[in-house]
Amino acid sequence: MDVGLLKAFLEVYRARHFGRAARNLFISQSAVSARIRQLEEELGIRLFTRDRNNIELTTAGKKFLLYAENILNTWNRAKQEIAIPEGAGTLLSVAAVSSIWDIFLENWLSWVQQNNAATALQADVMQPDAIIRNLLDGTLDLGFVFDPPKTPQLLVKELIPVPLIMVSTHKNISAEDAVKTNYVFVDWGTSFGMIHARQYPDIPPPKLRVSVGRIALGFLNKSGGTAYLPEAMVSEQLGSTFFKVEDAPVIHKDAYAIYSQASSKQVAINEVLTWFDKTWI
Repeated sequence: MDVGLLKAFLEVYRARHFGRAARNLFISQSAVSARIRQLEEELGIRLFTRDRNNIELTTAGKKFLLYAENILNTWNRAKQEIAIPEGAGTLLSVAAVSSIWDIFLENWLSWVQQNNAATALQADVMQPDAIIRNLLDGTLDLGFVFDPPKTPQLLVKELIPVPLIMVSTHKNISAEDAVKTNYVFVDWGTSFGMIHARQYPDIPPPKLRVSVGRIALGFLNKSGGTAYLPEAMVSEQLGSTFFKVEDAPVIHKDAYAIYSQASSKQVAINEVLTWFDKTWI
C-alpha cells in the first residue's frame, strides 16, 4: 500500500477539510481527493461522509483509523531504525519546544554526540501537544516540555530549573517602569503566567506577546525594551546591551523530559539524560 494514501487519509481526518489537508501536506486539493478516492477503491468502502461544510468519518472509516495510524507509525519507525549510522546501536527520536532548544538542549546535543557513540539522535522542534501525541503513538522516543502531562503511560523526569530574569535595554530601570514601557511578554507556560500575573497585576497590555524566547531576544536587540528571558540566553550580553532589572524577582521555570513507560529504549534514554544530573544553568 502507498503510505501517501494513509497520510492523506489521516490529514483529512485531522483537518476535517480537504483544502486544509492539502495545505498541510503541501500538495493540491485535487491530489488529496484523488488519494482518498484511490484508498476507498482499494478498500472497497467509503471512508468519509462529504457534506459541504462537514467532513466526518463513516463507521468503516472509524474502524480503519486505528489501522492507518498503526501502519504509518510502524512505517515511520522502520525508516528511522534502518537509518541508524554505522557504529551506532540505538537511534533516539527527540523533540522539544523551541525555547528549550534555545536554553540548553544545543549543549546537551553536543554532549550526547561526544559521549554516547552508540546512540544516534534525530532531533526536531514540536509543539507540546504534538510531542505528547507522538510519544504515545511510538513515533517519538524522548520529549522535552515545560508543563508535563499527567498521563500514566509517560514517565516524567524533572530537569534543570531555568532561571528567568527580567532584562532591559534600559540601564537602571525599575520593574514597575519596565513593564509599562516597551514590555515584551514571553509566554513561558501556565505556571510562569500565574506567577507573573501575581507579581504584576495591573500592567498595561504589553507592546508584544510572543511564545518563543528567541523572538523576544531578537526584538529587544533591534527595537529595545524589556522581557523575561533565560539567564543563559542573555548572559553574554548582560552589562553591555542588556541590563538586569534588579528589583524584578527571578522566576524559575522547571523543564521536564518525558518518555513512554513502555519504551524499549529506556536504557539509552536514561544514559543521555545523565547530563542533566551534573549540569546546571
